[in-house]
Amino acid sequence: MQRAEVVFFMLPDEEERTLLFLSQFKTAPVTQDIVDCAGALYRKWNPSHGLDINDAILAATALQTGGQVFCLNAKHYPMPNFPVKKAW
Repeated sequence: MQRAEVVFFMLPDEEERTLLFLSQFKTAPVTQDIVDCAGALYRKWNPSHGLDINDAILAATALQTGGQVFCLNAKHYPMPNFPVKKAW
């Protein structure tokens, strides 16, 4: 999901450098287990914190694969003990 956000919004003159940068990261597939976990996270955290679908899928992917999420706004991931870090 993070890759999609970067690729969708890159400018034409950024494509070569951006794809080179992204090639350094592993992309995990969104499996049925991840979608089911994301649904549970969404139902729990959307009403109180406004968790959106993309953030729920990203959070579930991190939880299911042992990954971490790096972002500028950790408030998007209100789950306790969730592996989110400030991007910079």
